[in-house]
Amino acid sequence: MKQKEHTVIISLASNENQEANMAKAKEQLIQLLTEAHFTSAIWTDPVNSIRKEPYLNQLCRGTTAFGEGLLCEVLKEIEKRIGRTRNEDGIVVIDLDLLQYDNQRHHLRDWGRDYVNKLIQEL
Repeated sequence: MKQKEHTVIISLASNENQEANMAKAKEQLIQLLTEAHFTSAIWTDPVNSIRKEPYLNQLCRGTTAFGEGLLCEVLKEIEKRIGRTRNEDGIVVIDLDLLQYDNQRHHLRDWGRDYVNKLIQEL
C-alpha cells in the first residue's frame, strides 16, 4: 500500500555565506522531497534584523510522505547540519520554514512578504 504524498512549500533564506548555504540546503531538500522544484533565488533587504546583510530567498515545492511534525523536525535538523545555531546575533546561516502543508498555510506573516508573493508565481 502506497503512503499518501503531501504537497509542501518550503521557504529558504540565508544572510551569511548565502549562495553556499542555499546550495547546501537545496541538496538536502532534493534528497528529502519527491519532485522538488525550486524558484529562482532573489536578494532582499533584512526585515527587523540587527544585521544589514541582505538575504537570499527562494521557495521550494515538493511532495513527501512525512507527517507535518516530522517534516518540521527534519527541516530543523537540516538547518543544524548546515550550521545554524539559536544564538547567532542576527546571523541566519540557513532558515527553512514550512510555508504550506497540503492546503494548510503556516508562517502567515511570511505570506504577506513581497518575495513570497513574487516567487510563488514560479511554482
